[in-house]
Amino acid sequence: MRVGLTGGIGSGKSEVARIFEELGAFIIDTDVLAREAVAPHSDGLMAIARAWPPVVRNGALDRTALAEIVFSDPQARERLNSIVHPFVRRLAQEREKHAHPGQVIVHVVPLLFETGYVELVDKSVLVISPLEERIARVVQRDRVDEEHVRARVATQIDPEDARKLADYVIENDGNLGHLRERTTAVYQELV
Repeated sequence: MRVGLTGGIGSGKSEVARIFEELGAFIIDTDVLAREAVAPHSDGLMAIARAWPPVVRNGALDRTALAEIVFSDPQARERLNSIVHPFVRRLAQEREKHAHPGQVIVHVVPLLFETGYVELVDKSVLVISPLEERIARVVQRDRVDEEHVRARVATQIDPEDARKLADYVIENDGNLGHLRERTTAVYQELV
């Protein structure tokens, strides 16, 4: 079974993925694959260099320069997604071959609904957390200012809209014990 795990930035989806993994799931993190897809000398990086030459310096992607472009321009963000996502999906398919027979495969995909990746999975799981808690987590975790985090949040699907699309919703109120219980309950239903 393929499961798509998603949630807005700072919602707690990485913690849910860790719990799923402890319970026996095979985890494929598309953020990790996205970095691999644009690694030095990769086809993904060459495609980005053709689209935005100034964001590739000394053979490597300048993530900050690219972020400045795509977070302020929806068309540029869409173009970037159309470049990177096919590479990510191919890498994810390759990773799936390492799962054991019958093992639940969880794809951690921040933009599960926005990119259509949801069509590649059997079930979807959404992690929702209060906005102010999410912002505080990301500010502390990434050492960025609140305005930067709010700009990133604004580019993602509204959690209430995502709730209507998801098969399962895990509420993350910041209490790890509750999060573990809720995640375990969803995992048991998936199994």
